Amino acid sequence: MALQQLVDQIVRAAVVEDQSFSDLLPQLMQASQAASPAEMDAALPRLAEGVAEAPPNLGGWLAIVTGAWIENGADPAPVGAAVVDRITDVTAAALAFGNAWEAATGGKPPPDMQEEQPSQQVFDTVEPHLGDGTVTAMMSWFALPQFAMAGCTVLQMAPSVRAGLSERDFLAFTAGKAGEHLGQMNHYQALLRVLDGERLLVLDRASRKGWTVTIGGIGDNFQLHVLLAGALIGRPGGLTGDRPAPEIIACFLNADVPDGRPIISSPWNLVDTHGEMIWNEGVPADIPVVNGTRVVVLDPPSYERTFPAGRRFPMMPAMMRVEGMHLPEDLGDWWPHITAPTR
Repeated sequence: MALQQLVDQIVRAAVVEDQSFSDLLPQLMQASQAASPAEMDAALPRLAEGVAEAPPNLGGWLAIVTGAWIENGADPAPVGAAVVDRITDVTAAALAFGNAWEAATGGKPPPDMQEEQPSQQVFDTVEPHLGDGTVTAMMSWFALPQFAMAGCTVLQMAPSVRAGLSERDFLAFTAGKAGEHLGQMNHYQALLRVLDGERLLVLDRASRKGWTVTIGGIGDNFQLHVLLAGALIGRPGGLTGDRPAPEIIACFLNADVPDGRPIISSPWNLVDTHGEMIWNEGVPADIPVVNGTRVVVLDPPSYERTFPAGRRFPMMPAMMRVEGMHLPEDLGDWWPHITAPTR
């Protein structure tokens, strides 16, 4: 059976909750293994309809299929927005379930999303608090792991989807609340906060020089440290110091980590305009905006800061491009706004 025909059948079954779904899903999984990226691309718009329209317990499995296809070379663009939109709805319903459960049980933890499953007892516990929304909320609670897995794949592989997100702060907030119950949602929250096509002004306190750089796909500030070092150290008009080895820079961009996962160190403290440390465990979106621009100040390291090589999100390629250099005389209006480091 052609992949598109099989997808159409399983989507129709999912939307009306037909029992044939359970037979069609393994067939689709098997057919997917031999499908080319072009065949998957052709079928993805219909699969996206299923993700958007099917009940959560079945739509979650369709979302898993989309994630597997994307990892195998399919274009995430036709399905990315549908996955993110559906995760938003499923997350809201799952949080409603969690709140209802705690209210009904006097604060007892809700059922484990991955180890337990829907039941009449679970339904009866929350129904007095959720009424007609009980089934959707319960199914959303237990389907969230599937949606979260697919969402993490989509956001890692699709910068166009990340860049097109609206209400990003709200989405990240609700994902963080769900992360209290499902750790995968903390990764999803971090991916929602990834910046793409974002310009940073990088200032070196010692030389008073600066650079405008554009970043994308950076998952944490460990990665920011290394890519700044690769972009600025040893380049014409740049900074002196020990530039990371090419293979180290590459594994923070889009390459595999070298064997043995080397331990590396950062040549700087990264500080914001208020003199506060930009912590490695944070993300570039945490850096405060000043006059419409996120500003990073380079200071000598206060101690040796070491960490293993590699990206937080291995499937997500990153980029950093130096757009221009600024001489000290060009930055006179900026330095009065820069506070001395507080640590």
